[in-house]
Amino acid sequence: MDSPAVWLMQRLGLSDEELCAVLDADPLEIITGELDHRPQLRILLTLTEEAAERVGDAVLRRWLRRRGPTGVPVDHLLARDFAAFEDDLEALAERGFVLRGGG
Repeated sequence: MDSPAVWLMQRLGLSDEELCAVLDADPLEIITGELDHRPQLRILLTLTEEAAERVGDAVLRRWLRRRGPTGVPVDHLLARDFAAFEDDLEALAERGFVLRGGG
């Protein structure tokens, strides 16, 4: 299946359930491509495309689940707090992907 929703899911490493929560959709809507017209999907694709170009998809997937200065980006997505997620992406662009030692 090749649709914008699936591209977003693969880029961010989201599970099926997470993708449904982020897009506030059921699996059938995703499978049939009924979401392709939704503005939030296009916006998220554009925002994450810029980040993926900077750091790569693999780093973006790891970053999504790490605590940053304002919280964990995937939590913002799942809460559909897209403004906070955009702030997370801006912090990634400014600071890069920073891992701190846990020792």
